[in-house]
Amino acid sequence: MLRSKFLKSQQVEAIVRDFRSAGLPANEVAMLEFAVKLTDHAYKITPRDVDGLRAHGFADEEIIDIAAAAAVRNFISKLVDALGAEPDASVHELEPQLRTALDVGGRLGR
Repeated sequence: MLRSKFLKSQQVEAIVRDFRSAGLPANEVAMLEFAVKLTDHAYKITPRDVDGLRAHGFADEEIIDIAAAAAVRNFISKLVDALGAEPDASVHELEPQLRTALDVGGRLGR
C-alpha cells in the first residue's frame, strides 16, 4: 500500500535499509527510532524518549498511536511467525530489490 499510494519502490527500499539516511523529515526519523527502540528494548524507553517525540512536534495522542502501532505490528509479526504463516502471493509482484529488502524472516524468497 505504501509503495503504490504514497511512495515509490526505491523510497520504500531506502527506508527499510536505513531510514536515518533515506531523506525522511527529522520528526519521522525520530518516530522510527522510537519504534525501533520499542521493538528491540521496550523496557529501556524512558520519559526522555517520549519528550524527544514531543520536541519533534508529536502530541501525546500521537505518541500513544506511535507506540500502539509499533506494539501491534510486533505482536502480529510474532503471531505470524509462531503459526508459520506464509506471505500473500502478491509479494511476488514486488520488484526483486524491494522484496529482498523486505525479506527479514527469509520467507519471501520461496
